[in-house]
Amino acid sequence: MADIALSVPIVGSGKCSEMDEEQRARRWFLAVWITVTVVKIAIASRLPLFVDEAFYWQEGQHLALAYSDLPGLTAWLTRLGVELGGHHVLAVRAPFLLLAAALPWLVARCATRASDATTGWQAATLAALMPLSGTLGVLALPDVPMAVAAVLCADAGARLLRGASLAALVELALGLALGALSHYRFAGVIGVGLIALLWLPEGRKVLRDARVWGALAVGVLAWVPLLAWNIEHADAGLRFQLLDRHPWSFHADGARFLLVQAAMATPLLFWAMLVVCMRGVRSDEGEGAAWRYFALLGAISTFGFFVLGFFADNERVSFHWPLPGYLALLAVVPLLLREWSAGRRRATWCLAGAGAVLMLGYYVAVSMPGVRTQLAGGKYYPENFTGWDTLAAEVRAAQAGMPQGTVLLADSFKTGAELGFALEDADIRVLDHPLNHKHGRAPQLEVWGLRDGGERVAPTLLVVGATDVKFSALLARYQQVCMMVGGLPPARIVNIDRGARRFLLFELPPMRDDGACITPAVAHIDAPAPGAALERRFSVSGWAVKDVAGVAKVEITLEGRVIAVAEDAGANEWLRGFLKNGSRDPRMPRVQFKADVDAGGLPPGRYWLGLRITGGDGSVEEWAEQPVVVR
Repeated sequence: MADIALSVPIVGSGKCSEMDEEQRARRWFLAVWITVTVVKIAIASRLPLFVDEAFYWQEGQHLALAYSDLPGLTAWLTRLGVELGGHHVLAVRAPFLLLAAALPWLVARCATRASDATTGWQAATLAALMPLSGTLGVLALPDVPMAVAAVLCADAGARLLRGASLAALVELALGLALGALSHYRFAGVIGVGLIALLWLPEGRKVLRDARVWGALAVGVLAWVPLLAWNIEHADAGLRFQLLDRHPWSFHADGARFLLVQAAMATPLLFWAMLVVCMRGVRSDEGEGAAWRYFALLGAISTFGFFVLGFFADNERVSFHWPLPGYLALLAVVPLLLREWSAGRRRATWCLAGAGAVLMLGYYVAVSMPGVRTQLAGGKYYPENFTGWDTLAAEVRAAQAGMPQGTVLLADSFKTGAELGFALEDADIRVLDHPLNHKHGRAPQLEVWGLRDGGERVAPTLLVVGATDVKFSALLARYQQVCMMVGGLPPARIVNIDRGARRFLLFELPPMRDDGACITPAVAHIDAPAPGAALERRFSVSGWAVKDVAGVAKVEITLEGRVIAVAEDAGANEWLRGFLKNGSRDPRMPRVQFKADVDAGGLPPGRYWLGLRITGGDGSVEEWAEQPVVVR
């Protein structure tokens, strides 16, 4: 980036002006960094564990050199946190908060070495504000140590371009080892770094130095535990990361990359990074090799992930993948901003600040139970953060009424890990579930011996997450559970946030019942739609099925109180194709219902409309509710 570095002088004239600018940049950074760090600590102490965090905690309770989904470092850090801080969400996240707090300082050091202190403090401030990097540490995720590793490697590479030194070589080895212990994805960061070095004449000279290859060898050794795990377990982890989770066929979702990244990095800052990328690729200047190196790291990473997005996994969150490249670009961006007008610079900083406020504000909101309840029934409902304490309390209550020695059994790794943390039990057995395979956790459950085949020698409390599968596959999932554990007794229903999160607790006897399995009910309100504005008199229509026993009665509830009893509304042939595996309800397809509701005695306002379903076996289930507005 010689054209930027050489064409734009430091703001101000003379040494005194430069020192004033540096002090101003430093003060701004400290104010932003302290504020963001304090807010993140407050959030991390209140926000329920995300599902992946709970599983990393569980891995940390089964210490190993590597795991099916990740190398060992993330699990080790969670274990360190709870060993030092006790069994608390903040303790789980504390090591990640510390690493995230150090990240802007590492960016500052990296940019300062390559340019000047003012640029360093400005780059660090951007790292603290940019939503992708500024929110790191709130969750105990492998992206935190991986981001630190990426900055260490980028800094070491830039230093080596100016000449090999022991300090640079040690930093490179440390960064490579830390990254290798963080995530499979760090292999891509290494590849990007090698391509950037090969691109530059100075970089090719670096790669001819035997000492550099010695540092690279240290980094390679850090991959040995992960490779050994894969060799021992038939490449299960590698297959998941490289093959199973990716379709490797073209899909148009990759087109959203630019919009998503512009939102997550904030629009003007993202544009600035793209400009830096393009200048870095086009520049032929011999001077400023370190700056061009940073630009190339960002360019190769950003454009590489843009292309990959058209072929790779589009079902799981992947917007954070380009972050290592962005961190390298932040070291260059302050120089570009000096070319922009004062108004445009202010807009860039303001948008970055607004992005940080919005992202941290989202986590603040999600950490508040009242807000989570208000979001129930909408597409922004934070399902993976919600209801675990309530579920744990219901499980404890159910266990208290069951014989001593009752076994707790979860239907998926999500439920097992979250309940495990809530109950301080890292050895909850888990049934086979599509989610276990989708997220690469099935092999690890096998290694721990926690995969349950449904055999029973003791009373068992089975916990099933009804909202963990697509609605169209829910009945099929119930049928699969029946095949695994035998007949199901009437369930204890746990509706969280009006049923936005829904769990079923089954008290299974010691002896398996292989008779006809009566599943829980599956139902849907076709009309009115969620959020609909209704007159005082309105109609409710929908359908309800229950394998083997059938549905005896459907009652309409408003705020949990029965206000109408539905009547038969005829057949619903469409359900035959909608319900995966079909229904064995004896009345199928005559499962449609309708009811006329008179809400004339209620004041106008927002209410929760629901169903109470009585099965042919006498079981009663409260179905999930949906909001409606009575005018």
